[in-house]
Amino acid sequence: MNLKDKIAEIPDFPKKGILFRDISPLLRDPAALSLVVDEFSKRIHSNEVDVFVGIESRGFPLACALALKYNKGMIMIRKQGKLPGPTHKLTYNIEYGTATMEIQSSAIKKGEKIFICDDLLATGGTAKAAAKLVEKLGGKVIGFAFIIELTDLKGSKVIKNYRHETLVKY
Repeated sequence: MNLKDKIAEIPDFPKKGILFRDISPLLRDPAALSLVVDEFSKRIHSNEVDVFVGIESRGFPLACALALKYNKGMIMIRKQGKLPGPTHKLTYNIEYGTATMEIQSSAIKKGEKIFICDDLLATGGTAKAAAKLVEKLGGKVIGFAFIIELTDLKGSKVIKNYRHETLVKY
């Protein structure tokens, strides 16, 4: 199975001139989702990770699927104002301005090995911000798992100090 066949292309979303790569069809197909999990399980050893972190919102299903496969926990990094209790926040630059993400203050124990998951690596800003949040809480970022990488946007250079695994490149 070719995973690119399970990724929809939506022109002019979220704004004119952008070609959005949508993993919704992939998530809908159990065989495709299983292939994604199997491919990452060839690249990430169980001993390397204590917890998977998913970045809102398309990183959640990937982090959850990998957490189940590895019998590990899953933590969410969300947009500001979406998590209860004390949180750590980080504001960072995105293509269209700024954004703020947060993680619950008690989510990560000092020294835990973390793999951060998201659907797509573009400019790398969101991934780097997620890594900073994890590290602020004392976690050790082992790497990133992305289904898609948009190589022309050079996000891998922004996170060059971290390992990152990608299944499909455009």
